[in-house]
Formats: sequence, structure tokens, C-alpha cells
Amino acid sequence: MQGNEWPQMSTSETSFAGGRNRGNWIRLRTMILIRWIAIVGQLVAIFVAQRMFNLTLELGLCLMAVGVSVIGNLIAVFVFPENKRLSETENFLMVLFDVLQLSFLLYLTGGLNNPFALLVLGPVTVSASVLTLRSTALLGITAFVLMSLLIRFHLPLRTEEGFILRVPDTFLYGNWVAITIALLFLSIYSRRIANEMHSMDDALAATQMALSRAQKLNDLGGVVAAAAHELGTPLATIKLTSAELMEDLHDQPDLQEDARLIREQADRCRDILRSMGRAGKEDLHMRQAPLVQVIMEAAEPHENRGKKIIVEEGPGPGGEAEQPNILRRPEIIHGLRNLVQNAVDFSRTTVWIESTWTEAKITIRIIDDGRGYPPNLLGRIGDPFVRNRRTDRDRSARPEYEGMGLGLFIAKTLLERTGAQLNFANGSDGFLPKSMTSERCGAIVEVVWPRNMIVTELGKSGHPIGENTLIEV
Repeated sequence: MQGNEWPQMSTSETSFAGGRNRGNWIRLRTMILIRWIAIVGQLVAIFVAQRMFNLTLELGLCLMAVGVSVIGNLIAVFVFPENKRLSETENFLMVLFDVLQLSFLLYLTGGLNNPFALLVLGPVTVSASVLTLRSTALLGITAFVLMSLLIRFHLPLRTEEGFILRVPDTFLYGNWVAITIALLFLSIYSRRIANEMHSMDDALAATQMALSRAQKLNDLGGVVAAAAHELGTPLATIKLTSAELMEDLHDQPDLQEDARLIREQADRCRDILRSMGRAGKEDLHMRQAPLVQVIMEAAEPHENRGKKIIVEEGPGPGGEAEQPNILRRPEIIHGLRNLVQNAVDFSRTTVWIESTWTEAKITIRIIDDGRGYPPNLLGRIGDPFVRNRRTDRDRSARPEYEGMGLGLFIAKTLLERTGAQLNFANGSDGFLPKSMTSERCGAIVEVVWPRNMIVTELGKSGHPIGENTLIEV
């Protein structure tokens, strides 16, 4: 949301937009079960109204309306498999049928004079949770039109004595207004809540994917280190044997050349395993590292992107001079890397990474000289799928950018898992002294850990790290 872009939320994003169309997530079996419940309720209401309250109903037409639902359910049960998932169109048609069937029953039983008219809210609310906005709007408009028609067009409710049961016009139109408002309000409310939950699910899935990928890389490094260690002895044996063969075959140049080739290839294998095993041993052994070393590891992929990255460190009030060793957890490295990438993406020339430590906490602050976060979204930084309107200038500067805030959400989620607290601000918000505002005026991310959550006493200078753990196959 800074630099030449709004918003600043581009890092490590995986688009889950295609997965957010959840109209085809509902099982047919679920819809059938809900409809059976509705059918039982309708039959009970019809017979209670006729037997207990002595109302005169068009019983044949009412049973026909309910029977259509029964036939539809039976066809769905016997024709389609139980695990069938409805498409967007099929889901829409099923909910639309429920609205039409209920409206027909209301037409036969007094229209809006019938207190069960409120049940029309159910299908529309369900559609707002799972269907697209277009389908929800169409269902809402259909329900509104039908409820409006039922004010004037309906069969009256009559008692056995011939009296017509109806509410005063004031209450009748009040019911219509209430249903109309409820259709609009509940649809918006349900859709907003559902979208919020879906967005969070998608973003958490992306976070888990990123963390899993980082963990797999660590595991791969350990396997490579183990392979390098285990293959060292046989390669040394091959090298020793080939050297002896070269001495014994001094009078046979052709065979001696073959032995020399074996030795050279053994040396080559040793060099390859050594280069591969270096990263693996670091991941296997170094479960902790100095604070600045972890920061530099997180920032390393972005050092050659045309922006200057300055790492500053120093003790805070009451902190010891020697920097602490912290855990090298994948969540910390990946989360900091996302934040650094975000700062590099939107800075003009420079990114500063400040690290301080005290007896109580560890603080890392990432600052850039870009435009900062937009004030209207500052309170929502770290939420997934946060978009902001882009200007023509922004599009021309980075036409490929389609930020949704997922990168910052991943970083925030990963770091919070380690016990960190994140704060987002702009350089002009008084977060820094005025003497620094002119230079470090862009976005600021402050990551704060309680010291006991991240600092480890193991692995200090002179302390043995330990042996490789065995890899069970």
C-alpha cells in the first residue's frame, strides 16, 4: 500500500479466488434433508390449521404443492448418487424452487396474513451464504416480487363459520415492509459473514501451505546432510582404492587412466555432496542463531533487487551488549522474509531493518522510504483479501500487481504463531522521532516477541550444538 502502489499487500500471494466460488460445495444430500424437514413442517402446519383451528383450506392444492416437493426429493434420492455436489446453477434452481413452492403455499393460505410468510427469508439467506452475488440478488428480487404480489393476490383464510381471518392493512403493509427489510439485511449480513469466514479459511490454507513448503525444505536439507555424511566413507574408500590401482598399473597406461578417472569422479561426488550438505547441515544443526544472522537470512533473497537494505542492531534499555541467539524456526524466517519483500516492493531506494533487545522483549522494525500504507486501510493491515482501488498511475507502474493482502496475512499469522505481536504504522504517524521522519517516512512494521518465547540459551559461543539426529526410514 505504498511506494507507487495501493495497497501494499503483494508478498508471496497465492490466488485463491478460483476456490472461493463455493456454489458447488453443497451436497445434494444436504439439500434433500433440509427439504424433507420443510415438507414435514408444511404438512404439520396444514393439518394443525385444519384440525385444531378449524380453518377451511384448499387442501387438495396444498397437498399438491407439498407433493411436488416430495416427488422432487424422491427423484433426487433415486437418480443421483448420495455424494453428488450441486453446481452453482443446480443450487440456484433448487433454492428458487423452494421460494416458488413456499410462495404458492402462502397464496393458498392467506398471503401475508399468514404468519409463516417469514419463512421466505430462509432460502434467500442460505443463498447469500453459498451462491454468487448475482444468484443471491436474483433470488432476493424474486422473493420481493412474490411477497409484494401476495399482498393483493391470495386466497383468504376462512373458518368453518365462513369468517375471513385477516390482519388490518396497517399490519399487513408493516409485515411486507419488515419482510422486505429482512430480505435485504439478512442477505447482506449473511453474505458478509460467510465471505469473511471463507476468506479466512483461504488465507489460513495459504499460510499452512507456505509453512509446509518451508518445513519440507528443512527436511530435505536434513536428508541431504545425512546422505553427505553416510556417503563420505564409501567415497573415501573408492578414492583410496583408485590411488592404489594407479600405482599398481603404472605399466598399463590405459587401465591407469581408467583408475585416474574413477578417482576424479569420486572427488567430484565429494564436492557435490559437500556443497549440497552445507545448507542441510545448517538446517539440521542450527536450530538457533544470532538475531542479526536470522534477519540477514530472511532478507537475503531481496538484496539484489535494486533496493538498499540496511540492517541495524543494538541493545535496548537494560539489554546486554551481546546480541541474543534466537530460534531459527521456519515461521520466523518465512514471516520476516514476507515483510522484507513487501518493504522492498514499495520502497523508493532503501529499506531499514532495526533490531533491538532488552531483558523482556526482542523487537524487529522494518521501515522503508515509500509512500506508506493508505490511512483508510491502516487498521485492516494483516487481514486477508484486502483490496483498494488502483489509479491509472499505479497500473502503469506495476501492471502485474494484483495485491489482496494475503502476503501480509501469511507473515502476520506465521509470526504470531511464534508469540510475536505485529504493529503497522506510517513514518509520519509519530512512530519515529521527527529527526528521522524525512528519511524513513514510509511503512513501518514492528514485530515484538517476549524474550522467553524466542531467545534460546543453547548454541552460545563455546557451547556444543550436538550430533545429527537419526533419520528413521
